Amino acid sequence: MVIWNLGSINIDHVYHLDSLPRPGETLASRAYAQGLGGKGANQSIAAARAGAVTHHLGAMGAGDPWVAERLAAAGVDGTGIARLAGEVTGHAVILLDREAENAIVIHPGANRALDEDALVSSLSAMAPSDTLLIQNETNGQVAAAQAAQARGARVIYSAAPFDLDAVRAVLAHVTILAMNAGEAQQLFAGVPGDLPVQGLLITRGSEGAEYRDLATGQVHHQPAFRVAPVDTTAAGDTFAGYFAAGLDGGADIPAALRLASAAAALKVTRAGAGDAIPTRAEVEAFLAAQPA
Repeated sequence: MVIWNLGSINIDHVYHLDSLPRPGETLASRAYAQGLGGKGANQSIAAARAGAVTHHLGAMGAGDPWVAERLAAAGVDGTGIARLAGEVTGHAVILLDREAENAIVIHPGANRALDEDALVSSLSAMAPSDTLLIQNETNGQVAAAQAAQARGARVIYSAAPFDLDAVRAVLAHVTILAMNAGEAQQLFAGVPGDLPVQGLLITRGSEGAEYRDLATGQVHHQPAFRVAPVDTTAAGDTFAGYFAAGLDGGADIPAALRLASAAAALKVTRAGAGDAIPTRAEVEAFLAAQPA
C-alpha cells in the first residue's frame, strides 16, 4: 500500500507579529524564520512520519536543493518531483500573531506548471490498495483523480484553498472529501443536495472532527485534544496526512480520526509547518498519556 500525493511544495517565510495587520497598516515583525511548507509537502511529510510509504508528485524550481533534501529526510520519496527551469519554487508569506492565528499569501510558482501527461504516467504503478491525496494548490487534480479512480485506488481530496469550480470539476472522482468547517459551509451553499463521494471529513479546530459515511449515514465524532497552541500552521495538513496513513495501514475510521487528531494537536504546540510535524512515535506517546 502506497500513498501518492499530488501536492504543492512551498518555501515558507514566517513573520511573527503581535497582531495581524489591518488594511493599510504596516507592522514590524518580532522574528522571522524560513521553512518547508505547502499543503502538499506538509501532507506528504505527515503521511511519511505516520509510517506510510509516501510518494510525492509535484514540481519545484531548479534551485533550492535543501527543499528536496528535507523531504527525503522525512521519509518522502521525491522521484516524482519535476525540476522546472524558468519556474520558481512556490512560496508562502505567513503572518503569525501571539494567539497562534495566521494569515497567508501564496505564490504558486512551479506548483501550477505541472505536465499533466507526465503526471498521469507517473501514476501507472498505482495499485487498487493505494491512496491518492490531492489539494487545490497545483494543477492536474482532475487528471490525477481520474487516473487513480480508474485503477480502483482511494482518492482523498482536501478542498483547500477552497475553490468551488475546482471542487465541482474533481468531485465525481473523489472517495473522501476533506474540509474544515468554513470550507464545508461554502461547499454546502454551492453544491446543494447529495454529494457523489463515499465519505465527508470535516475538521473543526478546537471542536474536534467528524466523519460522515454518506453510504450508511453513520457519523463518527472525534473530540479535539486539549493543548496550548503555539502555531496552527499545517495543523489541517497534519490531520489529513495522518488520517490517510491510518486508513492506508488498515485502521478503521474512529482509529484513524483519533490518530490524526493527536498528530494535529501535537503539531500546534510547535512553531513551523512541515518541519514541525510529529513522528508516529511521538504521536503514540502523546496518546498513551491521555486519560482512558
